[in-house]
Amino acid sequence: MVSLLWLDTDEAPTTFPVLLVIIGVLGVATLQVVAICIWRLVTMVSRGTVFSHGAFRYVDLVIGALSTAAALVLAVAVVARFANHATPGDEVAPGLVGLVTGLAIVVAGVALVVYVMRALLAQAVELDSTASHLQSELDEVI
Repeated sequence: MVSLLWLDTDEAPTTFPVLLVIIGVLGVATLQVVAICIWRLVTMVSRGTVFSHGAFRYVDLVIGALSTAAALVLAVAVVARFANHATPGDEVAPGLVGLVTGLAIVVAGVALVVYVMRALLAQAVELDSTASHLQSELDEVI
């Protein structure tokens, strides 16, 4: 779809379509990073190793990708706002810019929720390590 946006222009691409193509390619990359990290985390869940320090790498990548996605969605709103005044007759509705900005806030909120979940994962890893230590001490006593 991103390449079709590029090919859809009849004349030489101006600044705004080029920016939208770059934002689109980066947006697809962030979606792929999130998908791969979630796949790896689900694999760790099926193996029973999700409560380990190895899971933090994937959760941190998801947080970074979602934060980048929020910035990219906000960049679409900024490009739409400046494109609004650059080309007469091709105006973007101000409400649409507001909706895209709201979407950026929602994506940033999802990144914050994942950050909170990361903190809960850290607590669970700590409790799991404490429980295994106490279990080994109990095994020694028995």
